[in-house]
Amino acid sequence: SKTSKLSTIVLRASTSSVLADLERAIDDGVHAARAACKNGKLVPGAGATEMELSLKICAFADTCPGLDQYAIRAFGKALEVVPRTLAENAGLDQGKVLAALVAAHANGKACAGVDIDAMGIDGATGVCDETKVYDLYQSKASAFRLAIDAAVTVLRVDQIIMSKAAGGGGGGGGM
Repeated sequence: SKTSKLSTIVLRASTSSVLADLERAIDDGVHAARAACKNGKLVPGAGATEMELSLKICAFADTCPGLDQYAIRAFGKALEVVPRTLAENAGLDQGKVLAALVAAHANGKACAGVDIDAMGIDGATGVCDETKVYDLYQSKASAFRLAIDAAVTVLRVDQIIMSKAAGGGGGGGGM
C-alpha cells in the first residue's frame, strides 16, 4: 500500500555468510536512516572531520604545560588513523595524502578530505578541498566520545599501576 510505513525486504544469497553480510548492511542502512531522521546534522566526511580535530587538539596540546601535552598530542595524532586508512584502502600513498591533508587544513580548508577517486591519476595529491562526502554528526560524536572514554580508561589504569608501591603487596605474613 502507498500509505504503509512498514516494508519487507527479501534477501537471497549463495551462502549463509553472504546473506549475513547483506542483512548486516541493510540493518546498518536502516539505523543510519533512522538516525538521520531524528537528528539530521551532518559533518564533512572522507577524514576531514578527524583531520581538523587532530590539528585543533595538537594545537591545544601546545598550550598545556608539563607531561599532559604529550598525551593530548598523541590522542590528536591517533585521530589521523581515519584519513590514513581511507587513503590506504583507496590504494593511495598514505604519507603523501596525509601531508597534503594536513597542509590543506593548516591553510584553513576545514572540509578537505581524502579523494578516493584520485587513485591512479599522476600528480594527484589524493585530497579534495571540499569533500562531497558527509557523515552523521551523531555517529561522529558517539565515536569521539568512545575514543575519549578509552583513552581516559588507559590513562587511569596507567596511573593506578604507577601509583602502586614498588615491590607489590603488603607484608602479608602472619606467624
